[in-house]
Amino acid sequence: MSLFASAHTAPASAPSRGVSGERTRARFHTLTVEDVRPLTDDAVEVTFAVPAELADDYDHLPGQYVALRTTLDGVEVRRSYSLCRAPEHRGAGQPTRLSVAVKRDEGGLFSTWAQTGLHPGFRIDVMSPQGTFTSGLDDLDHRHIVGIAAGSGITPLMALAHTVLTRSETSRFTLLYTNRSTLDVMFLEDLADLKDRYPTRLTLHHVLSREQRTAPVLSGRIDEEKLRTILRVLIDPTDVDEWFLCGPLSLVDLCREVLADVGVAREHIRFELFTTGDEPLRTARPVEVRKGEKTFRIEVNLDGVSSTVESPVDAHESVLNAALRVRPDAPFACAGGVCGTCRARVIEGSVTMTENYALEPDELERGYVLTCQSHPTSDRVVVDYDV
Repeated sequence: MSLFASAHTAPASAPSRGVSGERTRARFHTLTVEDVRPLTDDAVEVTFAVPAELADDYDHLPGQYVALRTTLDGVEVRRSYSLCRAPEHRGAGQPTRLSVAVKRDEGGLFSTWAQTGLHPGFRIDVMSPQGTFTSGLDDLDHRHIVGIAAGSGITPLMALAHTVLTRSETSRFTLLYTNRSTLDVMFLEDLADLKDRYPTRLTLHHVLSREQRTAPVLSGRIDEEKLRTILRVLIDPTDVDEWFLCGPLSLVDLCREVLADVGVAREHIRFELFTTGDEPLRTARPVEVRKGEKTFRIEVNLDGVSSTVESPVDAHESVLNAALRVRPDAPFACAGGVCGTCRARVIEGSVTMTENYALEPDELERGYVLTCQSHPTSDRVVVDYDV
């Protein structure tokens, strides 16, 4: 799935915490595609081989994501995708694997190319795993976890479901999964296999918007009325410990509002978004600084090196866009305010953020911002990616 945000409180939260719980800087390494498996007519699962020397860099939690970076038509392109397989148990220094699912988006440059361009043996830059979508799920005994997904939103929930069911003999997982038709259901056989393995602890509800199901409640688009019916007859909210939502903003917002209305506390609702709908940034947008015009002075600390760039006030450019002109290695993935990869701390000066789907309230209080959405409001701004 092409994703760009995750959260477990009211604002979305995606910046990385590694398996130890500490935040880690996103870094790219070149990995080799080991396998490509068709999932539907327009979706594939891509598995990357991780060499033993990089295994620690790619330790991850179920439901985290990676960004893929390549050059298409002479332009660098980045896209983020959820890891769809549960973390492997491996010995120290042993190689491991990562798998993502890529679904073709209509008009999508990267996702269209990936259907044929990613093949065994192909080498591509893969970012170290990021995201906090499922962090904190340590004690799973006797807990009931519910996932609600649409389309490729199933990808992080595949890893989550497997983890919940395998790590505790008393945990339960319920999946409400909506698609247009049976042919569009990603991981259909994998879900069936998981159901066969855990028949009493895994519950699957497939909702098809363009295909008639035996039960009327499982046919048609999920709107407010249908969701309330589902919560009344299929999934009792009082019997659920944690909710995980993954899909487009419209579905996620609907679920959050209805769940809150029926009494589910916000802190027990975690969500992840596909995208905000904006075209992801590829490279820095060209900005010309003309002699004598008023500018903001932006200083960037990254990997222990300080760089300075002037940003014309009239250009209204983001801190990230300005930073990329002097530091092409500045971290980012979606540039839509939702993945959190470009997170940095404002050390001096002030900025305003256009959107924030990725930072927790405590991070905001400590001065962290999303540089892709931050615009200077003081003459001088200093941001630190290394803090």
